[in-house]
Amino acid sequence: MNRVAIDLGFIQIYWYSICIIIGMAVGMWLVLREAKRKHINEDLMTSLIFNTVILGIIGARIYYVIFEWNYYANHILEIFEVWNGGLAIHGGVIAGSLYVLYFTKKHKISTLRLMDICAVGLIIGQTFGRWGNFFNGEAYGPVVSRSFLESLYLPDFIIDGMYIKGAYHHPTFLYESLWNLVGFGLMLIFRRFKYLKEGQITGFYLMWYSLGRFAIESLRMDSLMLGSFKVAQVVSVVMFLFGFFLIVRKIRTSKFEYLYNEDRN
Repeated sequence: MNRVAIDLGFIQIYWYSICIIIGMAVGMWLVLREAKRKHINEDLMTSLIFNTVILGIIGARIYYVIFEWNYYANHILEIFEVWNGGLAIHGGVIAGSLYVLYFTKKHKISTLRLMDICAVGLIIGQTFGRWGNFFNGEAYGPVVSRSFLESLYLPDFIIDGMYIKGAYHHPTFLYESLWNLVGFGLMLIFRRFKYLKEGQITGFYLMWYSLGRFAIESLRMDSLMLGSFKVAQVVSVVMFLFGFFLIVRKIRTSKFEYLYNEDRN
């Protein structure tokens, strides 16, 4: 698998970077579109998105480097080579969420409503972003036969791309990408519900993504580790529980209170 999409001689553009950029672009477009529907100032949202994306990327990289410090301690300059992979989505979600919390408090905007708007853009961004791992030969599972991959009716370029280190592997990147795509579709449906409460879309995202990630992570062979535990699985449990809390926390309130689709124009 050729990781380089465009080679201009003096600079190389990697497929990994292209996939990440496409994911961010689609996600940002959806966020701005929904924010406009909610009558949120466009300039304010543009500023939020720009800063959140930057801090999210930094957070994702720092998170990854922390758990791979034994390697990066002896390869300091490689910390900045993000085009080689190594962006942990959990780190990006944590950093981005903290900034959204700060931003909404500063501008007196509903934190949960804004997170609901951003969650839909985030999960579709992850859907595209996982393909960057494919081109980098990352996020793969145990060894399988070529006939197994063919039985999944995968196109040849994916099957060929799963030939890593002398063997074919489970395309766990694809499993997660498809899982996210289904979650994205469900979120688009749910957020049209009349009595949807603020925070429940975010709660659904946290539960849906964490459930899929926990299961898929059990197959991955390149996971970040914390002792004998896979970091992503530990974080997924925490995120799932917090998502469940967001969904149920306002169930006992009146069905007319804290509505996501309440007109606040």
